[in-house]
Amino acid sequence: MTEKHMITTVTLNAAIDKTYYLPAFPLGKMSRVQRFNAAPGGKGINVAKVAAQLGEPVTATGFVGGMNGEIIKQLLDQIGIAHDFVSVAGESRLCLNILDEAKGTSTELLEQGPSVDEGAQKAMETKIRDLASRSRIVCFSGSLPAGVPKDYYVGLVAIAKEAGAYVILDASGDALRFGLEAKPDMIKPNEDEVAALLGIEVADEEALRQAVETLLQKYDMDRISVSLGGAGSMIAAKTGCYRVKTPKVDVVNTVGCGDSFVAGMAVSLARGSSFEDGLALASAAGTSNAMTDQAGMIDPEVVDRLRQQVQITRL
Repeated sequence: MTEKHMITTVTLNAAIDKTYYLPAFPLGKMSRVQRFNAAPGGKGINVAKVAAQLGEPVTATGFVGGMNGEIIKQLLDQIGIAHDFVSVAGESRLCLNILDEAKGTSTELLEQGPSVDEGAQKAMETKIRDLASRSRIVCFSGSLPAGVPKDYYVGLVAIAKEAGAYVILDASGDALRFGLEAKPDMIKPNEDEVAALLGIEVADEEALRQAVETLLQKYDMDRISVSLGGAGSMIAAKTGCYRVKTPKVDVVNTVGCGDSFVAGMAVSLARGSSFEDGLALASAAGTSNAMTDQAGMIDPEVVDRLRQQVQITRL
């Protein structure tokens, strides 16, 4: 296996992420936008952007369509990220994030995106088989597009694992529940999803610890990361369960923090870093993203500083 593409990210519902910056956002009234930003988006693309900023070779794949799809590829070209997409009929989606600077709030409007036919689905399976054979890490992130079956991730995860890649699955709902059947190496659910997957209630951190350890063993995974928002995260691994606390920062925007965490984890795995160093890097990347006003944007110098402040405790 070559190391030409150390990390491959898969975004089945890629998007143009447009952010409007407004001094105030009064509902039901006209607002004039004087400052905005457009960037390639979707959870997997956010992972690719952060991995690239951390200096790791990465290739982005997924489905794109129409003029929006061409713009997504052009925007990736502009920031130097390699890509190898499957084209579909229809238009890739536009996702709008409205930042109310007075209230410090973020409002997201997400289009559904194009429907993906069976031919494109088969083409993606072939694409994953090729890219995974040249990748150390494959990250599947985000929602499924219209037209694909709920268990679509099962086949893709299995293909990537058969090719010898370490597989991270960051999905939710049915996409996650079915995807687990292929036993990805790592998942990143939230507390509610952990509870739903096991059909239990998670009342406190001790109950969460027991739940993630049960889930880890049930699906024979390498690790599970559960975000606890500003309180940090909990990680279950074969070596035990860990509580991670991140330094307090001024939060500007929470969109893309989880994707930045996944990117940090993927980069640490690709580099063969120690488990705790990987947790520190991932946590610092997620925190750095929160300090910026764009999803999938970090400051590597800030990440280096923050990773020294991350506290990791074995439970």
